[in-house]
Amino acid sequence: MKRILWLLLPATLAIGLAAGAVGQWKFDLLSHLVRRGETPDHAESESHEHEDEHVVELSAEQIAELGIEVAVASPGPLRRTVSLPGQIAVNADRLAHIVTRVAGVATEVRKTLGDKVVQGEIMAVVESRELADAKAGYLAARQRLDLAQATFAREQSLWDKRISSEQEFLDARQAVAETRIELHAAEQKLHALGLDDEYVRTLPDLPDVLLTRYEIVAPFDATVIARHITIGEALKDDSEVFVIADLSTVWVQLDMHQRDLTYVREGQEAVIAVGPGVPEAKGRISYIGPIAADDTRTIPARVVLPNVEGQYRPGLFVTAEILAETASVDVLVPQQAVQSLEGQPCVFVPSEHGFEARFVSVGRSSRGAIEIMSGLTAGEAFVRQGAFELKAAIVTAGLGSHAGHGH
Repeated sequence: MKRILWLLLPATLAIGLAAGAVGQWKFDLLSHLVRRGETPDHAESESHEHEDEHVVELSAEQIAELGIEVAVASPGPLRRTVSLPGQIAVNADRLAHIVTRVAGVATEVRKTLGDKVVQGEIMAVVESRELADAKAGYLAARQRLDLAQATFAREQSLWDKRISSEQEFLDARQAVAETRIELHAAEQKLHALGLDDEYVRTLPDLPDVLLTRYEIVAPFDATVIARHITIGEALKDDSEVFVIADLSTVWVQLDMHQRDLTYVREGQEAVIAVGPGVPEAKGRISYIGPIAADDTRTIPARVVLPNVEGQYRPGLFVTAEILAETASVDVLVPQQAVQSLEGQPCVFVPSEHGFEARFVSVGRSSRGAIEIMSGLTAGEAFVRQGAFELKAAIVTAGLGSHAGHGH
C-alpha cells in the first residue's frame, strides 16, 4: 500500500517565525503539519502490506527550509581507525633534575615555577666552603706543577753539563709527573662539580671572593616545572633544587590492548584529540612497548607531538585516532544519511512522489561514513542531509510505528 506524506506549509506561518527559532520550527513543522494522504487504490492495496512504501512529498520551498541535500552515491575509501586513550606527558628525553653537587647555602634564587630559561643562564647561586676547598686544591696543584717544571728544567740543564747527579735529574722529572697527575685529579674534581673547561682555565685570574660562589645554570632551553630551593636554605651536595623540561615537544602516552596490536604499528599517523578549545594534533607512533603492564595488561605506545605554542599541557587526558587501514568500497555514504525505520536501516531517495525510504544492508563504518552493501548502488541519488527530518515526518504521521532511533 503506497502512502504519501504531504507537508503543508502555510505562507502566513512561515512569515511569523522568528529567525532564531528555525531549528524548533523544523520540528514543529514535522509534528503539526504532517497529514496522511493515500492513493486512490487504497482498498486494492490492503492485501500487499509487504510492498508498502514510505514517501514524504515536499515542495521546493520546504526542501530548502528543512535543509535537505541530495547527493549521488559513489565508491569511496573506508578508513578503519583504532581509538586509544592516553595522557600527555613531558618528553623524558628533554627533562632535567638539577642538583647542587656541592653542600652550601643558597644566596640567590632567580627562577620560579613557569619561568623560561635558556642554556647557560644562572638560575641560583650557592655559597659553598666545599667548592672553595676544591678550587683552592686546583690552584695549589697548578702552583706545584709550575714549581716542579722549573726545578726539572734547572736539573736538566745541570745534568747536561754534568754538574748535578743523574739521581737529582730523575727525581726532578718524577716530581713533574706526579704533580701533573695531582693537577689533573684536581681539575676532574671541579668538572664533577659542574664547572666547565672555560671556567677552570680562567680560575687563576678570578678574585678570591668568587672561590665560594657556585652558580646553578640551565643545561638547555626549558621551562621550570618544579622548584625546591629558597634563599638561606642549607643544601646538601645532592639536593634537587629545580626540575626543568623542554616543552617544545611532548609525549602522548597511549595504552593499547592485545587486539590493537594487529592494526597499530610504529610510524603510523595518529590524530590526537585533547578537548574543547584545543585543536587536534597529528603525530606518528614512535614507540610500542615490548611487554605488557603487569596490572592492566596493556601495552604502552608513544606519540611525539610538537608543542611550540605550549597548548598541549602534560597531564591532560587525550584520545588518539590511528588510521589502521584503508579499503575501497563500492558505495560509501555519510552515516547521518542512514536512518532506522521499522527496525531496519534505510536511506531516502528521490522518487516520483517525493522522497522514498528505501531499506538497505549496511557494512563497515568509520569516521562518519558507512558502507552500503545492498539497496543503493553507485550512481543513484540519495538524501545526504536531512534524512532524520524525513524519518521524523513518517514517525510523526504514524506510518512508522515500529521505527527506531536514527543512527
